[in-house]
Amino acid sequence: MIMKKVFFLLLVVLLSNWATAQITDYSIFDKKFNFYVANDLGRNGYYDQKPIAELMGTMAEEVGPEFVVATGDIHHFEGVRSVNDPLWMTNYELIYSHPELMIDWFPVLGNHEYRGNTQAVMDYTNVSRRWTMPARYYTKSFEDDGITLRIVWVDTAPMMDKYRNDSATYPDARKQDLQQQLAWIDSVLTAAKEDWVIVAGHHPIYAETPKDNSERLDMQARLDPILRKHKVDMYVCGHIHNFQHIRTAGSNIDYIVNSSGSLSRKVKPTEGTMFCSPEPGFSIISADKKELTLRMIDKKGNVLHTVTRTSR
Repeated sequence: MIMKKVFFLLLVVLLSNWATAQITDYSIFDKKFNFYVANDLGRNGYYDQKPIAELMGTMAEEVGPEFVVATGDIHHFEGVRSVNDPLWMTNYELIYSHPELMIDWFPVLGNHEYRGNTQAVMDYTNVSRRWTMPARYYTKSFEDDGITLRIVWVDTAPMMDKYRNDSATYPDARKQDLQQQLAWIDSVLTAAKEDWVIVAGHHPIYAETPKDNSERLDMQARLDPILRKHKVDMYVCGHIHNFQHIRTAGSNIDYIVNSSGSLSRKVKPTEGTMFCSPEPGFSIISADKKELTLRMIDKKGNVLHTVTRTSR
């Protein structure tokens, strides 16, 4: 039994290193509803942020993404102070400047935004045409050629005691009504009738990481039961700065950690790991009536891993 487990972990590592493929036929995105997932971006263009931003734009010419789901930490390290903070230019506007990225960006707050003025992150909606954040948590249903898809954006920092109990560093976390948000998520998912349902937040529910285990335990206790109850298709997040795809016993949800779009970190397999990679990059999600597909893209444009769900 031990040897089988060791063999499986070695296989995951090998696949993580070798299973890459350059996209040469962009027709795979034709007649699909496509959008990007990007997070952990804000490094003022340094590390791999600018090259990945350019790649996102170049690939968008062929993929045609409808929007970007920005799953938190657009700004490192102390968030922003106001809608006029220079970081809006150096972390975002001047970096994601490709014409094909002048589309809607739907963000959530990450832990680094919670170090600053979280209201300013939402208020930037009134400054930028493409920045669209109506609230700390919100939902939107999309329909295209008969395909229906719902995304629920959730505010994860207030779900964890680590942030709620550290008002000096994360002053706005404790102020949020956790039970109100959880009840809202439950009500939205109860009413959801779309072909596909995706929940997007910053922090993972399951992941391999040296970060405090209490983070995942709080997410597993507070958010995961609601997602399992309503059998959502994917939970997509960031925070860990690498790619991870995890399946766990008793759940049919695909738990996705999207890598950093600038500075990535090492990763190794853990319980439930289907794939992991330390490469930086972003993801492309495509949907039609029959399939929901997420492709993890590295900084060279390689598809590292594909997650495919078929309609229920």
